[in-house]
Amino acid sequence: MTLSRRGFLGLLGGVGAAATLGAGVPWLASPVEIGRLLRSRVPLPAPFAVPLPIPPVLRPRTDAATDYYEITQRAAVREILPGVRTEIWGYDGQFPGPTIVSRSGRRTVVQHENRLPVPTVVHLHGGHTPAESDGYPTDLILPVGQDHAMSHSMPGMGMGMTDHRAVVTKGTRTYEYPMHQRAATLWYHDHRMDFTGASVWRGLAGFHLVQDDEEAALPLPHSERDIPLMLTDRAFDADGSLAYPSLDPTLQDKPGVEAAYGEGVLGDVILVNGAPWPQAEVDAARYRFRMLNASNARRYRLALDPPPPGGAGLVQIGSDGGLLAQPIAHDEVEIAPAERFDVVIDFSRYRVGDRVRLVNRLGSDTTADVMQFVIARTARDDSHLPDQLSRIEMLDPAKATVTRDIVFRTSGGGMWTVNGQPFDPNRADTIARLGATEIWRFTTDFHHPVHIHHSPFQVLTRNGRSPGRFDSGWKDTVIVEPAGQLSVIIRFDEYAGRFLYHCHNLEHEDMAMMANLEIRP
Repeated sequence: MTLSRRGFLGLLGGVGAAATLGAGVPWLASPVEIGRLLRSRVPLPAPFAVPLPIPPVLRPRTDAATDYYEITQRAAVREILPGVRTEIWGYDGQFPGPTIVSRSGRRTVVQHENRLPVPTVVHLHGGHTPAESDGYPTDLILPVGQDHAMSHSMPGMGMGMTDHRAVVTKGTRTYEYPMHQRAATLWYHDHRMDFTGASVWRGLAGFHLVQDDEEAALPLPHSERDIPLMLTDRAFDADGSLAYPSLDPTLQDKPGVEAAYGEGVLGDVILVNGAPWPQAEVDAARYRFRMLNASNARRYRLALDPPPPGGAGLVQIGSDGGLLAQPIAHDEVEIAPAERFDVVIDFSRYRVGDRVRLVNRLGSDTTADVMQFVIARTARDDSHLPDQLSRIEMLDPAKATVTRDIVFRTSGGGMWTVNGQPFDPNRADTIARLGATEIWRFTTDFHHPVHIHHSPFQVLTRNGRSPGRFDSGWKDTVIVEPAGQLSVIIRFDEYAGRFLYHCHNLEHEDMAMMANLEIRP
């Protein structure tokens, strides 16, 4: 189907034609899984045999205005599959990394020390940050003790690129986040040019939560009933190591994956917070789950099985950029790589003793189950869902000064491009003015989760019609379907400098599907 779809799209010859046909040809936007499955070579455990872990919350040093954190990136051996030892690369040697909790308006400073064998970069995904702390993919942190000359040859960057604007540090780097943004579920991960997919696969990802007064005033589930869920898929080799089809397993020089996996790497083990198909005991009460798809390429269609009486078991209260205006009830939610959905599940709609699976309707065999909840007991519940969650400023299309057409597509030979160009850090692909409001129209030949750094956006239309049922609220990542067109509106506030937009299928990103966004005063 992939080849025939690409051949068909090659005949479309334009953005308008692609959008029109995408709306009328059902299989172009069909919910098939994109990528190639990498099968494990070690015996896999039965599902629901391990408890759901919760990533620890990192404690900061503080002063009157700032919270200070220190994180060490290092290799560690962990028991991901029961009885199997697996080396991971983790923030503080953990997978997922420790959770950072920030307060809106209060500065957060994070110092990262790199004790891995390769350079790294840290991107706060969804963060509204100055350019120097955004995690530009050539702003490397060299490993401790690595004494490369501070040239512009970018050791370990791959593809023989140079970048004369890169800021390379030795051993450590300090990222400063002013936190001029509303409460939201963010995450941080490696963003090194050409090697993001392999490094995230090995474990370099963690939650960063932002809180504010507006959210705190709402009667939402909280404390032990506010749970982050990082969804990833992985595969394991016969020796228990994480299998990944890198062309260079050392991740030093040659980027990319074996040709068969160029459309995306899919694992056959679903991990939630780093555990395979875990089980969680819950009260018969409402819970808030911060669902993050941190998989390289896998999309999920999540549902409860069995559904609660009357259906609509997943009530969405938040998106990438924080709270929605009102709750939205779903029977299922579709979540692309890097998207976040904050949902409330009311387990009091079940009976004590019931077992409820969170399933993936886009999966099959071992990837059809995600985790299981066991309703263990009755309990007091002081939460409820208000009709109004937040007041969201709607950006006005009439105030947009520029409309841009941006095409994500393959150029053949394993290269993925934006507007026909592979990524080059020395080229300014898009120049925007600070304070400007713009409309961007995306068209693709494939399923691409498009992520824009710097500022959140709002979806205006999908295939010329209203936004889709999962497009509500402030977004920073959105799925664009084959031969479809998606338009968003974005305002570039506060920070000038060099940023990015790219596909968040990490294999596509590593094979050049990124573009530069220059924001100038």
